[in-house]
Amino acid sequence: MSSQSPAHFSRLQTPHSGYHWDSSDRRFFEGWYYRVTLPDCGQTFAFMYSIEDPIGRQAHSGGAAQILGPNDEYLCRTFPDVTTFWAWKHALGLGHWGKRREGRGERGEETKLKTPGFLQPEQFTEYIQEGYQATATWHQGTLREPSGVSARWEYQIQPVYGWGDANRLQQSTAGWLSSLQVFEPGWQILMAHGLATGWIEWNDQRYTFENAPAYSEKNWGGAFPQKWFWLNCNSFEGEPDLALTAGGGRRGVLWWMESVAMIGIHYRGTFYEFAPWNAQVHWEIHPWGNWRMWAETSQYTVELTGTTDLPGTPLRAPTANGLVFACRDTMLGQITLRLHDRQRHTTLLEATSDRGGLETGGAPWDDVWTSAD
Repeated sequence: MSSQSPAHFSRLQTPHSGYHWDSSDRRFFEGWYYRVTLPDCGQTFAFMYSIEDPIGRQAHSGGAAQILGPNDEYLCRTFPDVTTFWAWKHALGLGHWGKRREGRGERGEETKLKTPGFLQPEQFTEYIQEGYQATATWHQGTLREPSGVSARWEYQIQPVYGWGDANRLQQSTAGWLSSLQVFEPGWQILMAHGLATGWIEWNDQRYTFENAPAYSEKNWGGAFPQKWFWLNCNSFEGEPDLALTAGGGRRGVLWWMESVAMIGIHYRGTFYEFAPWNAQVHWEIHPWGNWRMWAETSQYTVELTGTTDLPGTPLRAPTANGLVFACRDTMLGQITLRLHDRQRHTTLLEATSDRGGLETGGAPWDDVWTSAD
């Protein structure tokens, strides 16, 4: 694999791909999400990375890596030492080192890893016993719980869609105001769709794949959403060039809270966006098991449903009280998507999947949450 560096920019790089921490001591977190779906076996691997209060020596300072693996199985490791975390400021690149071994150079001299940063894949394999590194085009890591549950992975990523039309400048998921410290937390889809080639080992089983659907996103800020929901899929039946991301939440805007939601669809080179600034977006989300959204612009309408009979897996998330169990996910959800052209009175798209990502998080979830609430 070729060398990676902050200068490794892609025409599909989105705004907010770089690390947001300003080196201050204010409460701060940043989180990243990478996912690969393996259509041949119907399984998905979701990798979640986070860093909290990276200035160090704070109550919640530290990092974590979580994986939602086959059949929604779960692995989590924490990295208390914030000084071994690294991230690029102007491009997507991050990593965290845990246990590592010393090595010998070509002439037999002792080699020590001093400054955390991106390593060539063979260096990472040799020196890093526990940790991860991720960029826009490469993802690698090794984790092991004391219980013995383990994972290792190495795969290349070919971005297909960022966030926006493929032949135009990429967009901020939350609009231009996300460049200001107005909405917290910020949210950015880094890669709505890509193709991953490589391998993932889960315990003693190795999964190899070529051009498997891949996805990545991130969030960051000094405040935390009260509650949220999320639907995501880029592995639809018979539609290899289709990616969906939708979600909503109650978030802080200056001194008040607001409920917002959006739906984004990349399909055959075109981006269909349904967001507060250009559409009416509606939702009806149950505490678990049933997600329903619909929206309309002057030209298009969209209908989206997600369902599951599975119990889901509790996941940790950065909160005002640190990294705690705060959401529930499945990567085996049923998703139905319909897109209509209102002006031409035609159906542009009808698609289904049984490999969708579904999530609810925060609180309270005592009842159905609708956009009318």
